[in-house]
Amino acid sequence: MIIAVVDDEPIAGKMMSRILTQAGYQVETFAAARPFLAKMEQYPFAMVFLDLRLPDMDGLDVLDHIKAVHQATEVIMVTGYGSIANAVKATKKGCFNYLTKPCRKRDICRIADEAAEKINSRQRNIRLKSLPGKQLLPGFIGESVAMQTIFADIEKVAQVNCNVLLEAETGTGKQLTARAIHELGARKQGPFVYFNCGGFTEELICSELFGHEQGAFTGASARKIGLFESAAGGTVLLDEIGEMPMSMQVKLLHVLQERQILRVGGTRPIDLNIRIIAATNKDLRQLIEQEKFREDLYYRLNVVTIRLPRLCERREDIPLLIHHFITKVNKAFSKNIKTISPPALELLMHYNFPGNVRELENIIQHAAALSEGPQLLPEYFPVQLRKLTSQYKFNDNLLSLDEVEKKHIAKILAQTGYNLKTAGKILKMSRTTLWRRMKKYHLANSPDS
Repeated sequence: MIIAVVDDEPIAGKMMSRILTQAGYQVETFAAARPFLAKMEQYPFAMVFLDLRLPDMDGLDVLDHIKAVHQATEVIMVTGYGSIANAVKATKKGCFNYLTKPCRKRDICRIADEAAEKINSRQRNIRLKSLPGKQLLPGFIGESVAMQTIFADIEKVAQVNCNVLLEAETGTGKQLTARAIHELGARKQGPFVYFNCGGFTEELICSELFGHEQGAFTGASARKIGLFESAAGGTVLLDEIGEMPMSMQVKLLHVLQERQILRVGGTRPIDLNIRIIAATNKDLRQLIEQEKFREDLYYRLNVVTIRLPRLCERREDIPLLIHHFITKVNKAFSKNIKTISPPALELLMHYNFPGNVRELENIIQHAAALSEGPQLLPEYFPVQLRKLTSQYKFNDNLLSLDEVEKKHIAKILAQTGYNLKTAGKILKMSRTTLWRRMKKYHLANSPDS
């Protein structure tokens, strides 16, 4: 992010430029309004520190020119002739904030960081809304290479009426993925039925999936339609398929082969018209070797396999997810949280998230519940996460999300000797994406260049 400083006093302009540069910003200075406006036509600065009195134009008129052409540019008025009247005028014209000379370093940095966060938040919203359908499916948040691959796979598989196996850790979005496949396919008008195979006996699973006839067993006082039958024309998600008892796996294999079921206690086969999606957080091939899962059932389920990435494999999506969860928690908790502090963000960017996206959402909810202001801070995080804060040293100056990402990429590049292939693997970025980030943040492609 490049900031323009427009001030006809050389000493004041240099001082402002030095402070902002030390805070991590790129700065370009101007001694008059017209050269600045000419450059603004070629390059619309995201943020401007604008002196109220300039030799060729009044600062308020310059503010009008800026807002007329670049409404999104955040302008901070600076003057040695501070007055409430001028502050009110500037605010009404769209000024972000107002500084009176002599300006204190901490005020300059604070206001710049607040404006930068507003700009970054607006850009994130625009980016989320503008992503095309093939990049962002309903319910999904993510623009990483890993998620782009998942979105493409979901769209392809949705058009084919085959069984799908989802391999994923807890909290990565198995149910969300299965529902997306269902809703994008020809069965979208039919029901979507979820069943967790873990923790049930064979008798209970049979009763739930196949249903039973009246009098089939003690307590069966009426006929019950099973989940398979109730899902006619739709999709069934069998979650934690690796937990299914071996004896029940034989019956499920028969269902997949014959596309028929028999209610418990029944004598008449019932034809099925369903799609089955199975999900597991275990390695089924390892279970096969341990003789805990049938190999023939595995191949019946595994027509197409989609492996969902862990959150630590797509860290570049973390800021987007945080923004999404803050929006959700504001509605749920009646909060007015606007952002997350850079130290808190950097802590989350380094955390491994064993619980994946679900854990991140829980962390944001926990922090929001304890928050007393508009910003989420590390001290609001769960205890086990707060213990990690001592591992990281943060600058006193607040950083924007872009600057946090820049620092992290620069750190990985330095540690890998600017080996883009190795750095890309660590960052979970393609070589092309990493190159674009390096170009964006003006990071050299070698230590000596």
